[in-house]
Parts: sequence; structure tokens; C-alpha cells
Amino acid sequence: MSGGTITQLRRGVVGPCILALLADGPRYGLQLGRELEAAGELLTSQGTLYPLLNRLSEANLVTSRWELAEAERPRRYYEITEAGRRELAEFRRDWSAFAGSVSDLLDRAGPTGEEPA
Repeated sequence: MSGGTITQLRRGVVGPCILALLADGPRYGLQLGRELEAAGELLTSQGTLYPLLNRLSEANLVTSRWELAEAERPRRYYEITEAGRRELAEFRRDWSAFAGSVSDLLDRAGPTGEEPA
């Protein structure tokens, strides 16, 4: 897949992926970044993560708090809100139908994008 195409796809799904990770429990920013990177091609850089977390916070989909631990530097933990859970549930419903439609269309088009004979 070309870089431009994957960038466009990533733009629409990284926010809901962050909400999905936070649905399992609070995480700090670096932890979220590592999990998104481990999932494969979901995060281009840590520099794109924090502006997205800020947008999710401004939309009241996540909250954050600073946590101090002995012998460690302070970490900002993010947590999903009830509004974030509703948004994630809606995305899951929409994603399932959307991904199924795209898969069906691509399967009909064949491996090269041409109609099968």
C-alpha cells in the first residue's frame, strides 16, 4: 500500500484504536505509543500521538491525570470517559459494516483490481 493511502487510513482509525486500548484500563502516553506501534503501522511517530490525545481530551472522550511514583518521573495517565465508551461502541458498529463492505468490493474486483473473468 502506498504511503499516502496508509496515512489516510491511519488518520481515521488511530483515535478509536486509542479508545479501545484505554477501554482495557488507563495507560500513559509512551505506553499507548508502544502498543500502537506493536500493532503495526498505526502510529508514524510519538509526535503525532500527543496532539491526538489532546483532541480526544478536548472532545471529552478521555481524561488524564499525573501520577507520581517513587524513583520514576511523573507520568500522565489517560483514561476513557463514558462518552469515549459510547464513541468506541459506535465506531465498532460502523467499522464492522464499513470493513465488510470494502472487503466484499475488493474480493469481487479480484487480486489486480480487474473484474474476474
